[in-house]
Amino acid sequence: MTFYAQDKLQSLGFKRLGKDVMLSDRASIYNPANIEIDDNSRIDDFCVLSAGAGGIAIGRYVHIAVYCSLIGSARIEMRDFSGLSSRVSIYSSNDDYSGEFLTNPTVPVAYTRVTNAPVVVGRHVIIGSGSIVLPNVTLHDGSAVGALSLVKRDCEEFGTYFGVPAKRIGHRRRDLLQLEQELLESEIKVREPSARDSQ
Repeated sequence: MTFYAQDKLQSLGFKRLGKDVMLSDRASIYNPANIEIDDNSRIDDFCVLSAGAGGIAIGRYVHIAVYCSLIGSARIEMRDFSGLSSRVSIYSSNDDYSGEFLTNPTVPVAYTRVTNAPVVVGRHVIIGSGSIVLPNVTLHDGSAVGALSLVKRDCEEFGTYFGVPAKRIGHRRRDLLQLEQELLESEIKVREPSARDSQ
């Protein structure tokens, strides 16, 4: 896997770009002026990020694995330490499947009914391979979604979910919150100048 050099990454025109961002040169980025990526986040090969008017916001220490897609008109937000396993799809726009309207983007808007609503992936959320998240869903902090699940409704904090549609099947431990604190404290120590540096 190869990642953009920093100068090339800066030239792509993102709304905001943090430090130590790794973006595969095989990822497809549409409307980067509406995309924010914070520090230490990584996006792997063959991902598609297509930002609509609401934009896409990716926090710190976020990982988006191969073949994932984040697509839609409304806002998609992935908060710190969240992650997507391979082939996860997040949609903030969705066609009407009832048969009352035409579908797909080749059809004039007057003949379609598209739902546009934000998606929030909270801190420490993990979503398993092949899962799909639909518009107007919040995965609250620490929730986990098993592989091949369809998320149509909000997921509670530190709940584990699985199935089509996804249902709560258990809970996650919160030990990772202490590990997050240790990591962030170690970063602060690295940035603090020593007494020798100030002389």
